Amino acid sequence: MELWYTENHSKEAKFSIKVEKQLYSGQSDFQRMDVFESNEFGRFFTLDGLVMITEKDEFIYHDMIVHVPMATNPEIRNVLVIGAGDGGTVRELSRYAHLENIDMVEIDQMVVDICREYFPNSTSGLDDARVHLYFEDGLKFVQEKKNVYDLIIVDSTDPIGPGEGLFTREFYKNCYEALTEDGILVNQHESPFYEEYQRAMKRSHKRIHEFFPVAKVYQVHIPTYASGHWLFGFASKSLDPVKDLKEEWWNSLGLETGYYNTEIHSAAFALPNYVKKLLQEAVEE
Repeated sequence: MELWYTENHSKEAKFSIKVEKQLYSGQSDFQRMDVFESNEFGRFFTLDGLVMITEKDEFIYHDMIVHVPMATNPEIRNVLVIGAGDGGTVRELSRYAHLENIDMVEIDQMVVDICREYFPNSTSGLDDARVHLYFEDGLKFVQEKKNVYDLIIVDSTDPIGPGEGLFTREFYKNCYEALTEDGILVNQHESPFYEEYQRAMKRSHKRIHEFFPVAKVYQVHIPTYASGHWLFGFASKSLDPVKDLKEEWWNSLGLETGYYNTEIHSAAFALPNYVKKLLQEAVEE
């Protein structure tokens, strides 16, 4: 008998991973959680039937959501991470010795607990003394902050269920106000390929563009995410991620990464024409 995990990437397309065994299944107050073991991707974690991380490719996502903003501004000291219950984003941030404070706000403590148990490499940075965990609604948390953070990373689930509020106009406005003068906002920006993901991507870009003078998008290839073609948003009050890239400074740190390098940093902002068109449509709608 073969056991397969299958995820609908659209109404007409599915993605499957052969499963050796299921390690965990549970339900929190917010969402369904499952952990599987596979030969191809190692352990992988799903929320409400959608892959969040796999041991094989999680480094791609976490490299690109963290090192792109960090290489743009060496003066970042105070960081807010919203979501990111698997811990990978905080793990990468904790590698920067000059950071002074990392606040992580995750609405569902059960996500962190499960990932601590089954994905210890991903959660290895959560016990860093500079990391402060808050188990509450990120939307409400950021409302109370003004001119506090140099970097906000929105590492959320898709805009359904508990992640829905992190894609609203109010949320992006609050992020803008919570950032310092040279503050940067980075968010997972969905896929441009399938229609449902495309709509969410356009909606996010439109709303971010309304508040931030710099609102750009960069791309990455993540095999287990819908279509494999995934986007991140980079928004800032003043800094341009390509023009202001501190290449020599970042390379001098000697950080070993599996995906990110400063050549990829610049190249990731060179987008295919169909993505450029979608982003332009979003701004004009």
